[in-house]
Amino acid sequence: MLRAGLLFLSEQPSIFRFVRANGLAKRLASRFVAGENLDSAVAAVRNLNSHGMSASLDLLGESVAAEHEAREASRMIVQVLDRIAGERLDCNVSVKLSQMGLEVDPELCAGNMRLVLDRARELGIFVRVDMEGSAFTQRTLELFERQLLPDYGDGVGVVIQSYLYRSARDVERLIGLGARVRLCKGAYNEPPAIAFPSKGDVDLNFAELMEKLLERGNYPAIATHDEALISRGRRFVAEGGIGAERFEFQMLYGVRRDLQAELVRAGLRLRVYVPFGTQWYPYLMRRLAERPANIAFVLGSVLKESARR
Repeated sequence: MLRAGLLFLSEQPSIFRFVRANGLAKRLASRFVAGENLDSAVAAVRNLNSHGMSASLDLLGESVAAEHEAREASRMIVQVLDRIAGERLDCNVSVKLSQMGLEVDPELCAGNMRLVLDRARELGIFVRVDMEGSAFTQRTLELFERQLLPDYGDGVGVVIQSYLYRSARDVERLIGLGARVRLCKGAYNEPPAIAFPSKGDVDLNFAELMEKLLERGNYPAIATHDEALISRGRRFVAEGGIGAERFEFQMLYGVRRDLQAELVRAGLRLRVYVPFGTQWYPYLMRRLAERPANIAFVLGSVLKESARR
């Protein structure tokens, strides 16, 4: 019932207009979303860089339904790339294929991604293809492996979610291809037929995949706020003599900032995933709806950080 309610609210334009005009709501959202425009996103990245953290910018607005929307999104992401280069930021970009038009026309999506990746290659900026719900998993990996990786190599990477049963096979294949992988747990509400229903099993699979990537992967990104998993990863690299230059941890903007700072102080590489754009309200509501337990997680994260100050 909670999930249905959150999804309903995310689709109400009148509520969106009200919330966007509400100063308190915008201040709350500003903890997790770096504003509505590129200027605010650049300021957030510059601040992260000043504290020894890298960033990845994500222009909000997925699942576009029209060709002109997908083409406009690709042009906007090219502008983001140009701004990153112009500002000399330590930053890359993350892109969702549904935003590039995958549901409209796969060829349109591939063309838009090439537009983005061609410019990124000219500027020397890495692009990560984000992973969405399981309905997109196979299509995302097929496009990445068959078209993008062969042509752009280390200039493009992909994401694997540890809560899917298939992910162990996917990680082994991607390691063999030399692909750059970001590993995360996954936040979508998936059926038990394809995803581990138990958090303990998701965590165990994450740990096993993390160690494979750290040992044999091509500069893997370990994306988690879970202190136990981060500690396990740190022990693994220490015991295996794996240098800090061979991987990075990743976290979300505004979540566990205390832990982010701790990793940087320890000499580890950290990249912060920074979403921005006018679609921040639907973005936040959908993220909560995909996994209502995230509500408790976000609140708990804020409380933990506050308690350590």
